[in-house]
Amino acid sequence: MNNISTFNPEIHNRKSIRLSDYDYSEEGFYFVTICCQDIVCRFGYVVDVNMVLNECGRIAKECWEEIPNRFLNIDLHSFIIMPNHIHGILQIKEIVGAGFTPAQIDITRATARVAPTKHKNYITALSDIIGTYKSLVARSCLKLFKEKNLFMGKLWQRNYYEHIIRNEQSFHQITEYIHTNTAKWEFDKFYHL
Repeated sequence: MNNISTFNPEIHNRKSIRLSDYDYSEEGFYFVTICCQDIVCRFGYVVDVNMVLNECGRIAKECWEEIPNRFLNIDLHSFIIMPNHIHGILQIKEIVGAGFTPAQIDITRATARVAPTKHKNYITALSDIIGTYKSLVARSCLKLFKEKNLFMGKLWQRNYYEHIIRNEQSFHQITEYIHTNTAKWEFDKFYHL
């Protein structure tokens, strides 16, 4: 029998966690959680109530902070890197007056820094942003592992969790959750020794 597996809807049935009727390129605030594969602690550790980032953790932080440079219609809000996952709030904004004019590209910088875009005023879907972020972190961490002659394996779980923040109260509750996440690390569902 051939070892190549083919798609079988009985076995390969992944249910989407996204709202089927929601446009994830709409302006608004989104809370995202992205987990490491098998909940492996890749980004550092918590000491008392402080997150101590290792090299991969610093890469994850730098890549997150670069998101607005790649996606011009994104603002970042509260964010935390935990040992085996990240939490953050992103805001997708309308680019006023963008129309269909191409973004100006600084030719002294690598073209990889230009964000993938859609035609609707260059608004990008949340999945594009998270996919780009996960890819950049994985690529940089893989390079780090190879330099040390180590095997990394898969860095991220296949999907991510997202929550559409619909009001100010929810925004403040989620912000508080992010800010106090390290203090509750031992009780976190992602806690892993």
